[in-house]
Amino acid sequence: MAMEDIALECERYLAPKGFGGVQVSPPNENVAIHNPSRPWWERYQPVSYKLCTRSGNEDEFRNMVTRCNNVGVRIYVDAVINHMCGNAVSAGTSSTCGSYFNPGSRDFPAVPYSGWDFNDGKCKTSSGDIENYNDATQVRDCRLTGLLDLALEKDYVRSKIAEYMNNLIDIGVAGFRLDASKHMWPGDIKAVLDKLHNLNSNWFPQGSKPFIFQEVIDLGGEPIKSSEYFGNGRVTEFKYGAKLGTVIRKWNGEKMSYLKNWGEGWGFVPSDRALVFVDNHDNQRGHGAGGASILTFWDARLYKMAVGFMLAHPYGFTRVMSSYRWPRNFQNGKDVNDWVGPPNNNGVIKEVTINPDTTCGNDWVCEHRWRQIRNMVAFHNVVDGQPFTNWYDNGSNQVAFGRGNKGFIVFNNDDCFLQLCKLVFLLAHTVMSFLEIKLMAIAQALKSTFLMMAKLNFLLVTLLKIHLLQFMLNLNYKI
Repeated sequence: MAMEDIALECERYLAPKGFGGVQVSPPNENVAIHNPSRPWWERYQPVSYKLCTRSGNEDEFRNMVTRCNNVGVRIYVDAVINHMCGNAVSAGTSSTCGSYFNPGSRDFPAVPYSGWDFNDGKCKTSSGDIENYNDATQVRDCRLTGLLDLALEKDYVRSKIAEYMNNLIDIGVAGFRLDASKHMWPGDIKAVLDKLHNLNSNWFPQGSKPFIFQEVIDLGGEPIKSSEYFGNGRVTEFKYGAKLGTVIRKWNGEKMSYLKNWGEGWGFVPSDRALVFVDNHDNQRGHGAGGASILTFWDARLYKMAVGFMLAHPYGFTRVMSSYRWPRNFQNGKDVNDWVGPPNNNGVIKEVTINPDTTCGNDWVCEHRWRQIRNMVAFHNVVDGQPFTNWYDNGSNQVAFGRGNKGFIVFNNDDCFLQLCKLVFLLAHTVMSFLEIKLMAIAQALKSTFLMMAKLNFLLVTLLKIHLLQFMLNLNYKI
C-alpha cells in the first residue's frame, strides 16, 4: 500500500474507528526483483537504509507518520536488520532507490557494509545456509534461505542498524517489528535496542521507549525458545493463530468449549509478552508457521469468528491483518502464485479505492474495514483491562463469556440453535451491576455467529438469523 493511502486511512477510518496503530512494510531500499515480477518478498531483501520503496520515498514516509500521529494512530515499522539481500542476486543498481550493490563481494556502499560485516566466517555449514534448525548456533550465524547474514556482534553493524532505527524514531514512529529475530542472538538485539533514542516528544511523553515485538517462530521441538527474547520486548506467538484455526475449523476433534483456559493454559507465552494474530503476510500464503489450519480472508466466515474471538479475549496484544487479493493457482497442493505482490499497474501500486459499502476496491481486501471486525475493535476498546468472567459452553462449539461488567459475547460454531436459558442469566449477571435495564427483549437465537455487548445506558438485545450479530442500540449509544 502506498504511504499516501496509509495516511488517508489513518485520517478517514482508523482514528475514527478506534484503531491504535499500523504496522507498515519495511520502508528502506530493497532489491527490485523482476523474475518473478516484483514479488512481495522483495521488501525483505534490503540493499541500504535509505527510505525509498515502491510504497514511497522519505518525504512521503515523513508525511504519513506525521498525519497518522496527528490523529492518534501510531506507526510501527517492520525492521529487517538480520540480513541484507540474497547472495544470488546480481550486482548492479536494480533497487528501489537505484543504489549500487554487489552481494557477491558483500559490497553495499550506500550503508556502507563490506565483507567484514557479515557472518560468512562464523557459519560452519558447507552451503553457508541454515541446514539444521536443531542447531541454535547455525540458525543464528548462517544464512536464512541465502540472505546475507549480518554480523550483529560487531559494534559497527549495531551502530549502522541503530542509526537507521533512530532516524525512524526521530521522524515519529512508535516502535518496531523485528523481522527474523529468531535468527539473531538475543544479546545482539539488546545491544542494538540499547542504542535507540526515546520516542519523539512531539507525539509521545518525554522518555517514552519504542514498542518492540520480535518475530520468533517457536512451535516447540527446537532449541531456540521465545522466552530467550522476553528481555527485549514482546514476541510473536505463532501457536495462537495455528491453534485457533484448528479449533474454529473443528479439526482433530477440537471444540470451542476447550478455549476456556485459552492463553497460557494452551502453552502460549505469558500474556504480557505475547503479540497475537490470526494470520500474517507469511502464513496466509503457506509460508512461515501454522500450516493449513491458518484462517485467512479466503475463509471469510470462519475468519471473522476467529478475529472476533481474538479481539474479545484478554490474552496478548492483538494485531489485525489487512491484505490484498492475488490470483491463487494451486498445483499439487501449493499455490504457485504465492509470490504475487500488491495490486499494481505496470509496477506502480494501485490506489486504495473505497466502495459505497465502505469496503476497499482495486483488489485491496482491507479486513480492518469489514463491519464485523470494525465492531469488534470497538468492543475490544470498551472492555480493555476488564477481567475474563462468566464463561459458558455447551460442551461443544457454543461458548460465551464476559469481560468484567462492560461486555459479554456469544459464539455459535455449531450446526444447531443456541440454547438461551443459562446464557440469559449470565448476560444479566454481567450487565445488572452497572446498567439500569429499562427493556431487554431476547428473541429466539437461530444460527448466529456471535453477539457482542458493550456498556449502554439503555439496552435492547435482539438475536436474529444473521451472519454476525451486533448490538441493537437505542439513540443514546454510549461506550
